[in-house]
Amino acid sequence: MRRLLAGTLGILSAVGGFVDIGDLVAASQAGARFGMAHAWVLLLGVVGICAYAEMAGRIAAVSGRAVFDLVRERLGARVALVNLMASYLVTVLTLAAELGGVALALRLATGVPYLVWVPAAGLAVWLVLWRMRFQLMERVFGLAGLALVVFAVALFWLPTDWAALGRGALHPGAAGEGWGAYWFVAVALFASTVSPYEVFFFSSGGVEERWSAADLADARSGVLIGFPVGGFLALSLIATATVVLHPAGVSVTSLDQVAAPVVLAFGAAGLAVVAVGFFAVTFGAALETGLSAAYAAAQYFGWQWGKRVRPREAARFHTVLLVSVLLGVLVLFTRVDPVTLTEYMLVVSAVALPLTYLPILVVANDRTYLGDRVNGRWLNLLGAVFLAVVLAASLAAVPLAIAAGWGR
Repeated sequence: MRRLLAGTLGILSAVGGFVDIGDLVAASQAGARFGMAHAWVLLLGVVGICAYAEMAGRIAAVSGRAVFDLVRERLGARVALVNLMASYLVTVLTLAAELGGVALALRLATGVPYLVWVPAAGLAVWLVLWRMRFQLMERVFGLAGLALVVFAVALFWLPTDWAALGRGALHPGAAGEGWGAYWFVAVALFASTVSPYEVFFFSSGGVEERWSAADLADARSGVLIGFPVGGFLALSLIATATVVLHPAGVSVTSLDQVAAPVVLAFGAAGLAVVAVGFFAVTFGAALETGLSAAYAAAQYFGWQWGKRVRPREAARFHTVLLVSVLLGVLVLFTRVDPVTLTEYMLVVSAVALPLTYLPILVVANDRTYLGDRVNGRWLNLLGAVFLAVVLAASLAAVPLAIAAGWGR
């Protein structure tokens, strides 16, 4: 039982990373506009995030320190400060988008305008982070997010042409929208699967749970089970959008449209399950991003940090946490549409990706911290190839966004 529960941090990271508001939007848009043509992006993202999450978890377990803590020590204060500023900007924008996702999920369930739910969502996130135990938080929201398996079930209920789905995945094309739009959606979907906050949360969470070298097997199992599960759920979103929305020429602009395939299959009962799933994954991701913002700042400045630490003993950490949540709420009070905010956030996230993944690869090869548990030859090769893809996505994100009219 202990080994079964030990994987829940990986499951929460995966469900909150692969299927947060970013992927609800990006995966459904990909399926609605291009069918299964971006399935390969998810496969690439799953492989890459598994490799780097394993590195981040190993760093935490062997050194007893979180990744961002070592980034400053290994790369120097100036380089780490650039990393911190970029990471914090992306994380706060992501937090705002996730809070918007929570509000949209509540609007979907109740019909009450989403702006009414925004302050309640911010307050609820802060209270959970302040009062709920770390392990309970992981299990409640990580496992509740698995309600989105209803999208996979819907595929079997709907009149699905499985052969056509397979052909679409194996022979991708631009579907008449142009290759510029195709690659823009690919970059956005890629950014949603490998969001920077995921590895910071996973590494810092490992320190919170007091991992040691003896826990490496459990940490790896969490990675190798949790992240593929998240990838499977995201693939189900693409597939259901391909079956229902793509033939109708629908371009996803709301969570109602994301939910449409399940509602078509199961009616009101399907809508209820989807609303629970949407709430769980966006709320879980809001918890992750809020913690990640505070983790990064506290680790850079050398403050006492940790959800397990009493607020009085880690006042600056909890202050950054509260300020980050307030900033997220204020962004939404500008009345920016949460889906539009998510699209912009994914572009900014793509630009910042190298600042997250390069330091992890550097630290994971440093014997000062890891001794003989540094990366092996094949993991370094995989890490280097994935880093090259990350760099290409970073350089292409803004030009593609402009050329594609930001996906419109």
